[in-house]
Amino acid sequence: MSVPSKPPPRLGTILGWGGISVSMYLLLFAYEKSILDLSSRGKWYFTIPILIAFLFSFVHGQFTAVFWEGLGFTAKK
Repeated sequence: MSVPSKPPPRLGTILGWGGISVSMYLLLFAYEKSILDLSSRGKWYFTIPILIAFLFSFVHGQFTAVFWEGLGFTAKK
């Protein structure tokens, strides 16, 4: 019995995640000083860069996954 394969992601999905990723990098560079000032206040503000890193990791991972799926590369099961 064969496993039904899911269709490759649409170009809009790939461009959407790529656009979000690029936008996040642009925002990070644009607000670099503000983020550094905020995270150096002490208390729990040190978690802000950590949360930003997790968000970047998720978005970039999603983009990479749909990009490679769109090219036809998938992981072995």
